[in-house]
Amino acid sequence: MSGRECKVIAALDVQDGPRALELVDQLIGKIDFFKVGSRLFTAEGPPLVKAIREKGGRVFIDLKFHDIPATVAGAVKAACGLGVDMMTLHTTGGFEMMKEASRTAAEVSAELGRDRPVLVGVTILTSMEETDLEVISPVKYNIADIVHRLASRAEEAGLDGIVCSVWEAGDIREKFRDDFVIVTPGIRPAGTGMDDQKRVATPARAAEAGSDYLVIGRPIYQAPRPAEAAAGILEELEVL
Repeated sequence: MSGRECKVIAALDVQDGPRALELVDQLIGKIDFFKVGSRLFTAEGPPLVKAIREKGGRVFIDLKFHDIPATVAGAVKAACGLGVDMMTLHTTGGFEMMKEASRTAAEVSAELGRDRPVLVGVTILTSMEETDLEVISPVKYNIADIVHRLASRAEEAGLDGIVCSVWEAGDIREKFRDDFVIVTPGIRPAGTGMDDQKRVATPARAAEAGSDYLVIGRPIYQAPRPAEAAAGILEELEVL
């Protein structure tokens, strides 16, 4: 058991802004960190980020930037201007891309007089398994080894942490510095389905592995009473 404080980020993976803000209103006071992914951001854009922040929420934009360094730096600059608290980029975009993103985030945040947002690198999606990677190359892949290698490059490039499944979180927590941030999606409370995820875990297992943030979507927003579902998850974490 890690003994670390583990926070919950509610994933607003819903169809539109009104439904997202309804969830924010229901959850604020229990959960104050909200993920806006590519579907919702594409539909609603920066005004939704502003609206969540005005309600007292922190925002994690999960857009997984992956492009040439200059293009990603521009996206990071724009995200910093929105006042987001966390953002993702793909570690497979390369060392220079990650380094430029980190430099830009620090520079722009200083100019704006804001705290630098947390930059986390996506490693291997929790919807993937080793057989998916074999399509890329005939080499037999080991996901844990790939995640470790990508995490090392992310740390060297100046990122604050990574996104990985609970299956890799324990190894990363053991081998990296204590303040290296681990964000874990694919969280499913006991008794719920896996949906399209493959490498999943319960909140308790993820916390014990050393995750700092648990990204939880469907078990909360698809529940008949989202606030009660969130409260149950938080209670499970509090007893660890």
